[in-house]
Amino acid sequence: MAKCAICEKGAHFGNNVSHSHRRSPKMWKSNVKSVRVKTEGGSKKMYVCTSCLKSGRVERA
Repeated sequence: MAKCAICEKGAHFGNNVSHSHRRSPKMWKSNVKSVRVKTEGGSKKMYVCTSCLKSGRVERA
């Protein structure tokens, strides 16, 4: 699973809990996109979460 290169956000793990309280493993995946980003050496392709894209922490190339 990809991780955000800016804030290190990745997958989260936990349990689904049914009405009868039986538990099964659950995985929440964060919204991570492969984006071409401006860097000081030109442009670079990296994985960035959508919250970092919306907040302006990263500038698209």
